[in-house]
Amino acid sequence: MTEHKDASASIEETTPAVETSLAEKKPPRKTKNTSTALAVLAIAIALAVGAGLYIHGKQQADRQAAASEALASQLSDLQQQAASDKKALMQQLTAQTDALNTARQQQAATSQQLDELKRKVATISGNDAKTWLLAQADYLVKLAGRKLWSDQDVITAAALLKTADASLGDMNDPSLIDVRRALNQDISNLSAVSQIDYDGITLKLNQLSNGVDNLRIADRDDDNAPMDADSGELSSSLREWRQNLVKSWHNFMDDFITVRRRDTTAEPLLAPNQDVYLRENIRSRLLIAAQAVPRHQDEIYKQSIDTVSAWVRAWFDANDPATKAFLSQLDELSQQSISMEVPDALASQPMLDKLMQTRVRNLLAQPAAGQQQQGE
Repeated sequence: MTEHKDASASIEETTPAVETSLAEKKPPRKTKNTSTALAVLAIAIALAVGAGLYIHGKQQADRQAAASEALASQLSDLQQQAASDKKALMQQLTAQTDALNTARQQQAATSQQLDELKRKVATISGNDAKTWLLAQADYLVKLAGRKLWSDQDVITAAALLKTADASLGDMNDPSLIDVRRALNQDISNLSAVSQIDYDGITLKLNQLSNGVDNLRIADRDDDNAPMDADSGELSSSLREWRQNLVKSWHNFMDDFITVRRRDTTAEPLLAPNQDVYLRENIRSRLLIAAQAVPRHQDEIYKQSIDTVSAWVRAWFDANDPATKAFLSQLDELSQQSISMEVPDALASQPMLDKLMQTRVRNLLAQPAAGQQQQGE
């Protein structure tokens, strides 16, 4: 509208000047017609300019309206996107808040458990040294029992009991006098048990096993006896039919030909391959006896020794010095018992168990004094 007014004013200002100029150049009689034409022309120009300005303004208004609509659409989309993002953010925030609350609850529960444990430890910490000495003595007595009944190690068991008594002595507690008296009684009972040299027995058995090759096979044939006197019996096995046939033939010819030994050479009672098997069997029995020693299997030990002794007396020369020494050591080992009569129980063990129950385990099970006051 401002541009339209300016254009009209400009036309109005231009019109008098034109009229003045025309009046000066033309005759006065044509001034009225010229003025009318100029007025009409000025009006036409003004209308044209106004129409142009109106069209131009409308186009700009349309463009601005379209731009406004586009901006409004973009603004609506942005608002919807912002609302969607806000909703997603709120959901994430809610999930994180729930997770944080769960973590806080777990942390609170853990802190409560830790505080309870600290209170229990604090309850015991006032008498910490004596408590650990008592627990150490109880452990040593139990360990002594395992060494005594599982391994029959009397020396180690007695040493452990002495260490347990020393731990109770360090507590300087007169109420433990009965337990210490029981400990000393157990130590005295173990000291009265006869000791057995298990390592020495095992070494002797190994030495006998190494000396089996030095034994000489016995010769049981008499010089005046027939050489084939021991071959008259027939075997019941079908596989030995040839040997039975030979034996039958020799029995038949026994009345016709008799061969007697006249030389002094001692023929072995067993064949060479049978000799090797016999010695290996003796070594196997000695090994079984040696393995029975640390296991305290007295019956297996004595059976193995007696079997070896019977085989040596049956198949080897008992008059040979090596065989005599071998049999002498076997008889000595056979008389040796490898099982000890140890006490069936330790008098101090149940007493220490009772002390542990009353002084240590009950303290751990009871709540701390501070927790009780807090509950009140």
